[in-house]
Amino acid sequence: MTSSKNSKDQYDYLKEFMTDDDVGFEQANEKKSGSDFGALLSESLKSNEKKLRVGDKIRGKILNLGSEEVFVTTGTRHDGVMSRRELLDAEGNCAYQVGDYTEVYVTMVKGSEIKLSKFPTDRNMAEDLKSAYESNLPIQGRIVEVCKGGVRVNIKGKMAFCPISQIDSKHVENAEEYVGKSLEFKITEISEGGKNIVVSRRKLLDAEREIGTASFLSETKDGDAATGRVTRFEPFGAFVELAPGVDGLVHISEIAWSRIAHPSDVLTLGQTVKVVVLKREVLNGKAKISLSIKQATPREVTDADKSKSAVKDDSWSKLLVGQVFQGKVNRKEAYGLFVQLEPGITGLLHKSRAPDNKDFHFDKVRVNDVIGVQIVEIKMGERQIALSLPHDSSEDDWKTNYKQDANASLGTLGSKMAGLLAKKK
Repeated sequence: MTSSKNSKDQYDYLKEFMTDDDVGFEQANEKKSGSDFGALLSESLKSNEKKLRVGDKIRGKILNLGSEEVFVTTGTRHDGVMSRRELLDAEGNCAYQVGDYTEVYVTMVKGSEIKLSKFPTDRNMAEDLKSAYESNLPIQGRIVEVCKGGVRVNIKGKMAFCPISQIDSKHVENAEEYVGKSLEFKITEISEGGKNIVVSRRKLLDAEREIGTASFLSETKDGDAATGRVTRFEPFGAFVELAPGVDGLVHISEIAWSRIAHPSDVLTLGQTVKVVVLKREVLNGKAKISLSIKQATPREVTDADKSKSAVKDDSWSKLLVGQVFQGKVNRKEAYGLFVQLEPGITGLLHKSRAPDNKDFHFDKVRVNDVIGVQIVEIKMGERQIALSLPHDSSEDDWKTNYKQDANASLGTLGSKMAGLLAKKK
């Protein structure tokens, strides 16, 4: 009799803390035997003994929606409270109702008082970062400032360091241009509970490139036509992006049918071009793709032996020494300027042929400036043109006459001297 009374007292005590989560609990107990009831009671009492810690992520049911506070079940004997503002959408409307479930984080536990939030705590963020590191998963971050040796990246409220060599797959000269950008990074080091974090974007880009390149190589064969975007210039050629992370090289000799001094003479960065895949190979574990632009476009000038008229149409055949052009500076080097005379035709104005004067100062000339030049030499075989600044031909006549006059004067003086010496003898 006493045992039965104690069980009933325990049940009444437990009933005070029952919520709607205990679906069918009371009905089940009415049908269960005394031993089953004891097992359920024991299990329920254990759940009531559950301890929450700051940072725990729980799923609770909304019990009450107040004007400022919301009460949510926590899976323990005590409910939690959170701010109603955290349940509002961008328009200020609350999308939740009493009885809805929501995932929240425990931000404070003090006796029976439990505070909750929709936003993760420092502990949650540290655990997420550690999980991303261990799982080798990319994580979003925003570059906030440049620091010594690299940049600082805000990742889930934590500051991480990214070395300048790991910001991009290409060489980065100015890290400032990346500040404010949100990018994906790979965590390469994490320690001190998330206080010391090192990330790399380059490792992600390299991995993407390897996957993209493998896919491209498997789907493409030598001789296939493709379309790409010009991404970078080098003196020896231009790099063309064929697919995200997949670059091929167009050697300078494969850019145009006519000889050019630099890729920028006929191409611009970002330009979409048609190419032919010349060769695919793997060297030292890296894919190398050789491309040709000129073989993907009709040749403008046919062989001279096939058509004499073609030579007449060749722009190079119309060039003459002494011709003056208003050309655009495509490239500037320490030794001279590369000047485009016509599309596909570029000449070199060597610095030695461009003395400074009141109308021209070599140091002040910039790329894309238009300057007057004159052809002084044409090498058709090598497709090379030497330029100088335009000059008045009368100046050469003056120099020639001056030389002749000087020689004549010297001759006359020499004859007189010789005569005087003869008389003395």
